[in-house]
Amino acid sequence: LHSRMCGIFAIFSSSLAEADLRKELIQCSSRVRHRGPDWSGYVVINPSEDENRPLGHGIAHERLAIMDPESGEQPLVSRDGSIIVAANGEIYNYKELYEELKKDQPYTPKTGSDCEVILPLYARYGASVELCKGLRGMFSFILYDKNKDLFLAARDHIGITPLYIGWGNDGSVYLGSEMKSLVGECTKYQLFPPGHIYMSKGKHAGEFVRWYTPTWAPELKPGLPPPTGKYNADVLRHSFEQAVTRRMMSDVPWGVLLSGGLDSSLVASICARHISRRSSAFPKLHSFTVGLEGSPDLIAAKRVAEFLGTKHHAYTYSLEEGADAIRDVIGKIETYDVTTIRASTPMYLMARKIKAMGIKMVISGEGADEVFGGYLYFHKAPNAQEFYDETVDKISRLHMFDCLRCNKAMSAWGVEPRVPFLDADFLDIAMELSPEEKMIIKGPGVSKEDTKIEKWAIRKAFDTPEDPYLPDDILWRQKEQFSDGVGYGWVDSLRDVAEKEVSDQQFANAKNRFPHNTPTTKEGYRYRQIFEELFPGEAAERTVPGGKSIACSTERAMNWDASFADRADPSGRAAGVHDSAYDTTFVADTVVGDGPPAKKAKA
Repeated sequence: LHSRMCGIFAIFSSSLAEADLRKELIQCSSRVRHRGPDWSGYVVINPSEDENRPLGHGIAHERLAIMDPESGEQPLVSRDGSIIVAANGEIYNYKELYEELKKDQPYTPKTGSDCEVILPLYARYGASVELCKGLRGMFSFILYDKNKDLFLAARDHIGITPLYIGWGNDGSVYLGSEMKSLVGECTKYQLFPPGHIYMSKGKHAGEFVRWYTPTWAPELKPGLPPPTGKYNADVLRHSFEQAVTRRMMSDVPWGVLLSGGLDSSLVASICARHISRRSSAFPKLHSFTVGLEGSPDLIAAKRVAEFLGTKHHAYTYSLEEGADAIRDVIGKIETYDVTTIRASTPMYLMARKIKAMGIKMVISGEGADEVFGGYLYFHKAPNAQEFYDETVDKISRLHMFDCLRCNKAMSAWGVEPRVPFLDADFLDIAMELSPEEKMIIKGPGVSKEDTKIEKWAIRKAFDTPEDPYLPDDILWRQKEQFSDGVGYGWVDSLRDVAEKEVSDQQFANAKNRFPHNTPTTKEGYRYRQIFEELFPGEAAERTVPGGKSIACSTERAMNWDASFADRADPSGRAAGVHDSAYDTTFVADTVVGDGPPAKKAKA
């Protein structure tokens, strides 16, 4: 296998002359080179009257080699030279797909690239949703067919890998892994929707067509009757183990991100068990954690690492180092969402140290909270329908929050993150579970036997005392949001910096200054200012979602509990159900209400 987290970029139907198009292609593509610092590949296709091609096209690829680093430069080209593909990410089931293709059209791969399987799949299915339906993994790819002068682009089921699309004044179409490759070139651009394909010709030309239609929510929209699947610990456990081991293929040194919370600890445990069972001589698994000195995550992660026997690397950062990195972080992750920036900063600092060690790939625990309702505010879900709707909404928005953070914060230093909780096959099993099997039952009057804490379903699946995956106190540890777990002082320090930098006068005019998604705190105002400097214009600001939130919730959950309206904050502690919850003097992060932003809101 030969996979990579890379940067891809293309310009289609451009009226630029060949030399100018090549120059534009290289200039834009180089802005995402941090994603793939190992090699660059460019293909320019000139207009040709003979071949019925009125306009020129350019496709670029910035490569990070993770598997089989010696071969398989991209863009990939079919044997007859007519099909060109630039892909980012990886397709884990490429061998099975080749086997299946053998039945009617055997294909001998030219390279070791897992993404090469897209070429014979296109030969079989053409420009259609069927092209993507069999793919398992994380990917965004761009394909050009010279014979038909047709291009298409597609993005994985959840949007684990980033992709943006934009339109130039001359009618050209731009596609890029990150927004920075489009800024200044396109007047209009947007996020490429996950689970969709875009084709330049045919019945659905110029439209986004959904290819990912899971049974549990075919449109990834709430409101359907909740699934009724019964809980089976063995099925859930085996499915998740398969999702993790599928992601362990690598020809370069790799490791696991370990916060000491449930999700990353389970991932690390499965990796460690799998490695030790392969061979006792196999190199030890590397695990990584980041936090302020003495933070909850550092302490918990050390305990897990000792239990699992990993080669553990704990990185500490100071409040100053974190604050100094904020501008770079916003530039790399391309958002002004407060929680995402808070959580991306320690991850960005850690990624640099991981890369310096020579590690190019890590496996991470993102997605579990969305799938199992792990955020603290889920304690207040009033019924199964609301619980289920919230999980569907949260999964559909991951590409704008945790997937965006994880992918871009790590790719900023050329490290690829893989996320087994979002494996499509595992999602089918976990999301077909009745939400009643996931709901939280605790409090006075509930017996110990009947008590279910958040993410009970996945905890119970790995509660095997005869052969434990994790120590009991970790398996049943309460959720920490990443920006809380790295140390509670981190969030407070960011507020203090904003208080100094943003004047009361500036903040009083927030609604005029930023009419769209008006920031409701000085911290939010400060991030918005930086974002606008780096990514000016309305198109950029509209790539970031807004709305009222408590502890990462959607707006729906704001109605679950009367206290939420007063103490809205993206931090987990604000939900008021955490053992280290904010006390009554806590100043809320997001002031909720329709009037102008107030300066402070007591919770």
